[in-house]
Amino acid sequence: MKSNQVVWFEIYVQDMQRAKTFYEAVFESQLTQIKSEHMPENMEYYVFPMENNKYGTAGALVKMDGCQIGTSGTIVYFGCEDCAIESNRAVQNGGKIVHEKFSIGENGFIALINDTEGNMIGLHSMQ
Repeated sequence: MKSNQVVWFEIYVQDMQRAKTFYEAVFESQLTQIKSEHMPENMEYYVFPMENNKYGTAGALVKMDGCQIGTSGTIVYFGCEDCAIESNRAVQNGGKIVHEKFSIGENGFIALINDTEGNMIGLHSMQ
């Protein structure tokens, strides 16, 4: 294996505009719509900002008929300076805190939140 095994993530949503607004506000960044003639017509796809050769992986919000969303299963963790800040932004933008920021020892801190679509995501920081 020459690279990290996780190379992409997708968070499925029911209301793209609501979800896009939530993620842009919580992480203070802009998502970019991707369109392709090869994508299904019923698919909306917005990617998170990314830079090649930087730490972490990239991903997208996806809306597509027939794809379920939920609060269990795989959890995507977003890197933050201080995950308590993003937790508070989540609440201010219609999300919910599932578990307040807590220590994971020498590996920093995490918090768990629900987005506006009901998906649970993780926040990770070293402070």
